[in-house]
Amino acid sequence: MREYPGILDRVKAAFMDGIIMIILMILAKQLFQMFDEVPDLMRALAFILIWAVYEPLSVSLTGKTLGHAANGICVKKDQNHDKNLNFVSALFRFIIKFFLGWISLLVVSTNDKRRAIHDYAIGSVVLYKN
Repeated sequence: MREYPGILDRVKAAFMDGIIMIILMILAKQLFQMFDEVPDLMRALAFILIWAVYEPLSVSLTGKTLGHAANGICVKKDQNHDKNLNFVSALFRFIIKFFLGWISLLVVSTNDKRRAIHDYAIGSVVLYKN
């Protein structure tokens, strides 16, 4: 029988991804400081790319973020564990997870596959990597 990651592994991955995104924000700020004037639109775009694209793009391309990889977990389609989510599904998963926050994880320990609300909504599952 397959084992699924619990809350602790998922929270550790999310924490690591949060740190990575903060580092990316600091790097973007440092890059912007190299120029005399940076339009607010560019700053906003950098913010959006870092916070709204990092996870969905990583999950859709590789099945995992850097935080997931460091914790030995990945995100796959629930109906086919060999398939990654497409970008749109990964984006909606991220948006739901972002807005529900910790509430989404409350159901993880109540089901066999340890799926969170955002996993149910999108049809994803978090697995230990083989």
